[in-house]
Amino acid sequence: MTETGPLATAYRFRVTFTLPGSGASDPAAPSRLGSGGFQECTGLDIEMEVGEYLEGGRNDGVVQRVGRMKVARLVLKRGMVLGGQGTVLPELWTWIAEVTGGVRPVRRYDGLIQLLGADRRPVAAWAFRRALPAKVVGPQLHARTGEVAIEELHLAHEGLRMVTP
Repeated sequence: MTETGPLATAYRFRVTFTLPGSGASDPAAPSRLGSGGFQECTGLDIEMEVGEYLEGGRNDGVVQRVGRMKVARLVLKRGMVLGGQGTVLPELWTWIAEVTGGVRPVRRYDGLIQLLGADRRPVAAWAFRRALPAKVVGPQLHARTGEVAIEELHLAHEGLRMVTP
């Protein structure tokens, strides 16, 4: 994806989707869903469950035990997923239709969210694993502006970590 066109001017987050193993499970499936530009990204939350263990004879405190990690759904707002030619890709909507239509095996995507600085270069990045589309709020089409954007894309995923941009 180039740094020109609609993604270079309006969006602060770039999101790239790839299949885990790059299509090893289904050679007919696209290995990349494309890259998207979004104006807002929420859900970069990780919460660790901590269990308390009341140790006998220890009255001055409680032992804290590590539990499971919980991640929030990623919510990408006001954006679009574009292909190499700078056109809106139908693959995102195809993926959503396959998941909601019961196509098996369910295709999941890994992804990378990059926060872009003023010079359009990544300043921070987060990688997520095995995402599924949990909710999509489609575009509000306006003839005056010609904008075609996704209002909200909610992604349920299985892991999040900060990576070098």
